[in-house]
Amino acid sequence: MIGVQESKAVFSLLSSSESRPFDEIFSDFSSQFPRDSRFRICCAIAILLQEKVLNSSERLGAFAILHQAYSSQPPSSNPFLSFLIDAACDDEAEQTETVFIQLLLGSIAATKDKEALKLSAADYLKGFDSSSYVLWQREQLQKQHGYEVQAEAYNSFFGAASVKNILSDPDIPRGCDPNSAEFKPAPPRTKPRIGSGNRDAAITDLLQNSRLEGLGPQWIRPLPPMLPVLDGELMWLNPDNNHELLWDHGMCADTSRGAALRDLIAKALKSPLMPAQQEQVLLELNNDPKLVYHCGITPRKLPELVENNPHIAVEVLIKLMNSTEIAEYFTVLVNMDMSLHSMEVVNRLTTSVELPTEFVHMYITNCISSCENIKDKYMQNRLVRLVCVFLQSLIRNKIINVQDLFIEVQAFCIEFSRIREAAGLFRLLKTLELLKTLE
Repeated sequence: MIGVQESKAVFSLLSSSESRPFDEIFSDFSSQFPRDSRFRICCAIAILLQEKVLNSSERLGAFAILHQAYSSQPPSSNPFLSFLIDAACDDEAEQTETVFIQLLLGSIAATKDKEALKLSAADYLKGFDSSSYVLWQREQLQKQHGYEVQAEAYNSFFGAASVKNILSDPDIPRGCDPNSAEFKPAPPRTKPRIGSGNRDAAITDLLQNSRLEGLGPQWIRPLPPMLPVLDGELMWLNPDNNHELLWDHGMCADTSRGAALRDLIAKALKSPLMPAQQEQVLLELNNDPKLVYHCGITPRKLPELVENNPHIAVEVLIKLMNSTEIAEYFTVLVNMDMSLHSMEVVNRLTTSVELPTEFVHMYITNCISSCENIKDKYMQNRLVRLVCVFLQSLIRNKIINVQDLFIEVQAFCIEFSRIREAAGLFRLLKTLELLKTLE
């Protein structure tokens, strides 16, 4: 509980109680032990008092320290108040002791408390007159200090199973003072014992090794089994396992950057922007291309941006070409519903950056499939015209190699040959085929 030097200092103070005034002892106690360590020291002193290993003078000094250690605070805040009240009402204790504690508690007279602290233990015991004091009952002391008995709240089944960590010396008769002249110590043993010639060492040893709660049994419980890790749970990383760590490049980034751009992008996802607002977005992206990573756009939000502001969608995708997530953006663009704006975005991208061939082929296949599956004839004819114009633009700009999709595109043109744009695309295919044959 306390160290070797602390235990020696405490016992030295208690041993000097017989010849020194109590207020001087507490003054030394305050100077030797800082406020944050007083509770530990007082707990050790309480153990010695509870187990009755101190003589009469030392006990009086110990009670004085327990009381004065918290005298600057309200009485109810003293953690040893209940201990002091129990000792003051102990019928088996010496009357000199109970009177002294009640003097400390201020229940007998307001001035005698201070007078008692100015005396040494020897002077107090020499001038003690039991007829001049009227002791209070336990209920009166508790009421005076606002203390409510809650003993039941501190009873514990496990605490009751603990064993006392201080055992009485069988060589000392009950009620006998080890320091009295009548007591003759037993022959010394190997280990110090209360009542042996090495009494001081035994008490300091108790101060170092005693615990208030006693020697409790060890309640062994098996370790709980590990629960299975579900797919949606976070799996803790173990140093001995080979886990692939992903670094968040946006961590600790300056979130204040691009605040105006984020607001405009949020509006662009819902409705077309005004021309001035579109120019501001393009200006922000051109001045700092890295702002595209902080503008709030994600693959899931891309279709909304394409349909409402295709020009901005093109600029955003161009700035994201070096991103590790660009494949996700392309996947979303391919699988979204075909429209004039989506074809415009793809067409602009093909003339601005080099797109993956697989992406372009997949988008063309999706366009043809959409035209074939639509039921509304008017909308079907309109989409067929858009797709034919889009394919002619890709072929003339040499974005695609028409031979890779020749059969599929030719079948599309034959199916919708009634439409002028489809017939024109078919003639373009035949012209390219003839030129290749002449080569």
